[in-house]
Formats: sequence, structure tokens, C-alpha cells
Amino acid sequence: MVILFDQFNMPDDIFKVLFATEQQEIVGRLLVKHIKDNNGEIGKTEMSLFATQLHEGNYVTVIEKPPYTGKKVKISYNKRQFYDRILTPMKSMGVIDYDLYKKTYKLSDKFNKLMIKIGLMWLKELR
Repeated sequence: MVILFDQFNMPDDIFKVLFATEQQEIVGRLLVKHIKDNNGEIGKTEMSLFATQLHEGNYVTVIEKPPYTGKKVKISYNKRQFYDRILTPMKSMGVIDYDLYKKTYKLSDKFNKLMIKIGLMWLKELR
């Protein structure tokens, strides 16, 4: 996974840094909200149900982006693309952690720690 950003035009939203398209940002944000709403951890079954609802276009939410601000909208996103473009990159970047023993997904602070490590690697290179 490659994160590209412009230091002079850094967005205020982390999802704009992590994802290439607005649709991916929306789905990524919905996934994080879904996990937060379930005490910060969901199982494989809940993740599959979330992906299936998106795939079938049955996921209803309120989006805070014009022109949908404050309106309930149905979100549709392909299940395979959800796993390939949303969940897998979030896992590989350390935003979401998967526990093999409990078979659960949870939000993680590993992303922050990895960004600090990258910064330290750059400082080492400077010297």
C-alpha cells in the first residue's frame, strides 16, 4: 500500500489520505463507524453481513457530504471490491487489526505507531 500526499495541500480528513476515491472514503468511514458502534470490535460474521448489505445496496446511512447532507441514503459497494480496496488495505496499514484466535476485527493504533516509525526511519536517513 502506498500513501501519497502533498505536504502543502494536506487534507483535514484521514480518509482522504488513505483512500483514492470519494466512494472509498465514504465506505471506509462507514466501516469505522460500524466497528465503533459495536464496542470497537466485530466478528467475521458481522463483517460479512456489513459487506453483503453494501453489496445488495441495503445499507442505509446519513452522509454529511453535499448534496446528501442530513439525508438518509442507500449505499451500494461491490463485496469483492470492499474486501480488496477497503478492508485489506486498512488491515495492512494497521488501521484495523484482525485477531486470528477470536476471529474478530477491531480498530487499532498500529497505524499511528507505523507512521512514527516511518518518520524515525527518515530521520535516520537524514543523518
